[in-house]
Amino acid sequence: MGRLARACALFVASFRVLRAHKGLAWFPVLAGIAGLLVAAAFLTPAFFTAHVQTGGVRPSVGTYVLLGAFYLVSAFVTIFFNAALISQADVALRGDGGVPGVGAGLAAASRRWPALLGWAGLSATVSLVMRTLEERLGFLGSIVSGLIGLAWRLTTFLVLPVVMLEGTGVRDSVKRSVELFRRAWGENVAGTAGLGLIGFLLTLTGYVVFLGAGFLLGGTATVFVAVGLAIVWTLLVAVFTTTLSGIYQTALYRYAADGVVPGEFASIDFSEAFRTR
Repeated sequence: MGRLARACALFVASFRVLRAHKGLAWFPVLAGIAGLLVAAAFLTPAFFTAHVQTGGVRPSVGTYVLLGAFYLVSAFVTIFFNAALISQADVALRGDGGVPGVGAGLAAASRRWPALLGWAGLSATVSLVMRTLEERLGFLGSIVSGLIGLAWRLTTFLVLPVVMLEGTGVRDSVKRSVELFRRAWGENVAGTAGLGLIGFLLTLTGYVVFLGAGFLLGGTATVFVAVGLAIVWTLLVAVFTTTLSGIYQTALYRYAADGVVPGEFASIDFSEAFRTR
């Protein structure tokens, strides 16, 4: 099985799980709603604490504090709902008759909130450091930041499943994620890359169809409607691919940790898909 075919197989397997348990898609939706509320809660006062001067806006100390808090809380919200999704994706993949639920997922993530908050703080700090490198070193900084970011994403990809399913803290979860990375799938990220590619193609297709139809039909109102539909389509694709990614992430964890290919993924040769080359 080639890489493209394997990526499609992983997509299909994840989609089958989602089709059987459609409620899993609620977690990205709730994350988006919570993210908007957090943005309103922090960015609105941050705007009013800035001092408007001739030639621009000068942030105050309070503005920076609010922006820092916003950055941390936003990261926590995203991680919290992803963790809740993973907890219920595991229920769906176990195949023991358990039924995933939104309430159960939120409760599971709530029990692990200290570790999730710690992981959010660490993730936000790493992102800030990489952004600083880009700004200070220019083109070279972008290259260094890109390489560090790639290595960080690969080696910490399984941190959330470890936190949720093994109950460890941030430090031990990072170590465990690195261990699972080395043991099971090395440098081959066909699954995540494949899901990302499919999400990109779905988004691109939506824009081509909606915007193409809008411009062909003509009229300002029609174009605005087409743009609106394209934006809605993008949001739906984001929810769809985020849910699939959480399902796949959980399946990969079970394979890496237990050597078991769960549920709908049983027909896929994981040992070949994630073999270190």
